[in-house]
Amino acid sequence: MKILLIGPSSPFRGGIANFNDSLYFALEKNHDTHIIGFSLQYPSVMFPGKTQYEKGAPRAGARTKHIINSINPLNWNNVSAEIVKMKPDCLIVHYWMPFFAPVMGTIIRRVKKRLKVKVIGLLHNVEPHEGMPAGKMLNRYFLESCDGFIIMSSIVTADLQRLGIKKPLKKLGHPVYNIFGDPVDRQFACDKLGLDPDHKHLLFFGMIRRYKGLDLLLEALAKPRLSHLNLKLLVAGEFYESEDRYLDLIEKLGLENKIMFTNSFVPKEEVAWYFAASDLLVLPYISATQSGVTQIAYHFGKPMLVTNVGGLKDVVSHGKVGYVCEKDPDEIAASIADFFDNNRSPEFTENIKTEKEKFSWNAMVKGIEDLAAEISGLSEA
Repeated sequence: MKILLIGPSSPFRGGIANFNDSLYFALEKNHDTHIIGFSLQYPSVMFPGKTQYEKGAPRAGARTKHIINSINPLNWNNVSAEIVKMKPDCLIVHYWMPFFAPVMGTIIRRVKKRLKVKVIGLLHNVEPHEGMPAGKMLNRYFLESCDGFIIMSSIVTADLQRLGIKKPLKKLGHPVYNIFGDPVDRQFACDKLGLDPDHKHLLFFGMIRRYKGLDLLLEALAKPRLSHLNLKLLVAGEFYESEDRYLDLIEKLGLENKIMFTNSFVPKEEVAWYFAASDLLVLPYISATQSGVTQIAYHFGKPMLVTNVGGLKDVVSHGKVGYVCEKDPDEIAASIADFFDNNRSPEFTENIKTEKEKFSWNAMVKGIEDLAAEISGLSEA
C-alpha cells in the first residue's frame, strides 16, 4: 500500500512532528510511505514560542516533501495536484486544532475529486485545549472530508459524537516514543544539567501553557507534608504564555530555591538527561486528550503522576506505574510523599517494563491497516 502521511515532521519541532516521524519509520517497513509536510506551519504571529524549528538536521531516511503552506489557498491546489501525481492508496492526515481544518479539508477534497483514495484522520485532538472562534464549524469541515479516524483517547470519541460525525474509527494506544536515544546514567545526567544528585527531582516536561497545570504542582510542592523531602522541581520546557504568574506564585510560596526552569525547548539529544536525572514525572494537566510525554517516560522507564483528565488514566495504571490524582494540590502532594516515603520507584520501574508493551508502533500500524481495509470494504459494498 502506498501511504502519504500529511502533517508536520522534522525539522519542525513538537509532539505531532515526533509522532509523524516515528509513524513513518514504523509504516515504511511494509509500505511505500512518504510524508507531505509543511513549508509554513504557523504564521509567526500565531506561534508563541521562540522558533518552530528544532536544532540540527532532519531525521535521516524520511522521504518528505515540505510543500504545504497553511495560510495560502493558492498553494493548496498545487499540493493536491502533487498528491494526485503520487497516486497514493491511503492518506493519513494528522489533526490537532481547528486552525488546520481549512488547509487539510480543502486538500483532501481536491484530491478525492481526482483520485480514489482512502483518507484516515489521525486525531490527536478535536476540541482544542484553548477555545478558537468557529471551532466547531471548522472541525466539521475537516472531519467530514475523512473516511475514518484513528483516535487515542475516549474523549475524542465523545467529541465526534457531539459533532454528529459517524464514520469508522479505531481507538489505539499512543505508542512509546523511541526517537530520543537510550537511557543514560543518573550521575552523568546530573552533571550535564548542573544538578546535585543527592536531591530528589520532580520533572515537569513540555511547553508551559495554562492547561498544563504547572500552578497546581507549585502549590503541591509548597505543602508541609513534602517539607521533609529534599525536593527540586525541573521545569523543562518553553513558556508559551507569560511567565510572570508562575514567578509571582513561586515567590508567594517561597519556592525560589526549589525550582529550575530551562525556559527553552529541549533538543532531542538532551531529553534523556532530564528523565535520567529525575525520580518522578509529574503532569498535573487541567485538561488533556492524551500526552506524548507519558510515552517518553515509558521509554525511559520513569514512574509518573498524572491528573484524572482525558485519556491519561488509560495510559498510567494507578498504583502500578505511578499515580492518577484529581486536580488538587493536596492530593498531588500526598502522592509525591507516598512515592518517596515508601520507596515506590523500584516497583513502579519494574512494572513499566511490561506495561509499556501495550503501546507499540506495530499495534498502531496494524490498526491503520485494519481501518483502511474496513473503509475499502464499505466503499465497495
